Amino acid sequence: MTANPTNLTPPGVSPGGKERVAAVQRRTLAVLSAAQISGGIGVAVGLTFSSVTVKELSGSTTLSGLAGTATVLGAALLALPTARSSGRNGRRAGLALAYGCALLGCLVSLLAVALGSWPLLLAGLVLFGAASAGNLASRYAATDLSPPGHSARHLSLVVWAATIGSVTGPNLAEPAERFSAGLGMPPGSGPFAVALVGFAIALGIIMIALRPDPLLLARSTASDTSPASDTSPASDTSPGSGAPAPGPASPGKGAGTFRTAWRVLRATPVAVRALIAIAVSHTAMVSIMSMTPIHLDHGGSTYTVIGIVISLHIAGMYVLSPVVGWLADRTGRTTVLVAGMGLLLVAAVLAGGAGPHDVTQVAVGLLLLGLGWSFGLISGSAMLSEAVPLAHRTPVQGLSDLLMNVCGAAGTVIAGVIVGGLSYGVLGAAVAVMVTVTGAWLALTRA
Repeated sequence: MTANPTNLTPPGVSPGGKERVAAVQRRTLAVLSAAQISGGIGVAVGLTFSSVTVKELSGSTTLSGLAGTATVLGAALLALPTARSSGRNGRRAGLALAYGCALLGCLVSLLAVALGSWPLLLAGLVLFGAASAGNLASRYAATDLSPPGHSARHLSLVVWAATIGSVTGPNLAEPAERFSAGLGMPPGSGPFAVALVGFAIALGIIMIALRPDPLLLARSTASDTSPASDTSPASDTSPGSGAPAPGPASPGKGAGTFRTAWRVLRATPVAVRALIAIAVSHTAMVSIMSMTPIHLDHGGSTYTVIGIVISLHIAGMYVLSPVVGWLADRTGRTTVLVAGMGLLLVAAVLAGGAGPHDVTQVAVGLLLLGLGWSFGLISGSAMLSEAVPLAHRTPVQGLSDLLMNVCGAAGTVIAGVIVGGLSYGVLGAAVAVMVTVTGAWLALTRA
């Protein structure tokens, strides 16, 4: 599950600290992977069935799309506080904030289901979305101690760890529903009860085991840690690409301001391209994925069938992550990003062209949708991290996750309107156009 980073340490680390950094990186990858497994259970089960629960409480298919919107909006709103907390006090503080808010969101959601209130459920789902912010921030934590040219591989290992929890989560909903019914809880409580346990375990793992903090250690051991100085072909940050000059880190101190992050982004074309690619990949994925349970529900699919389809989708998102990371390090970030847009195009055509009873075709489309998202997220995140110096990395990463999730939230709103007023097929066509344009732009503007 974890890479062996021996003899691979960030630049600027003294020979005497080499072994310690390598050991901490191995431990960090293991701890983050364990938290991703439990946190992935909560995120997956909540995302899968929240739209169905909102539909049952509100009686509206259009309003059901707001479930995905609320969750993605929550991830966006918590992205900046998570990054700010990480920048000031280390990764452990930021991740603990995210998972703590997600726990509160589960409690509010359970109360909403008991009261039959869909507006309260949407409020709970906003807090629930903090878990996604935490899971996303974990991928960046995996790169704090990575050497130049290896960040995609280390990042991808933590992303891959979410496979276990994310694939298992949706399939725990039905037995959890039966168990909660036996306890006298109202219908629809099971998925949120599972999520509550998952987030509690993730929070405990982070608080107890993520020591020493990888970001704080990186700052204290490296006087100049700037992966942007890596000029290997795979980094896509070669001289002349617009990457900022290396800057000294600030040990023990918050890593700059968000105003500084905007300035860094404006001066770094590579980082901007990465940010746009991440946002488009995420928007395409959540737009189709959030409305697929509704589409299948219209065809009479059971919770079990919907759970299997979403599990295949999530498998596509995570199972091949290490391969994607290796490809990104070896062949170049932009090459993998363009390939990801191609996969998203095929996925949109397959899923959008399937009727509500064509479960097999929808499942294949959702599998490719997840794989395309993996290409975009892993390669784009590695490109973004390598394009900026450590001193400004956490605020830039936070802004990236904020914009990614804002775009995703907007996508789910539009997806709900399109499916409610037109059809699931029209949604697929709209996504196909978006990723085609983005892929062509990335290919034509690569350095």
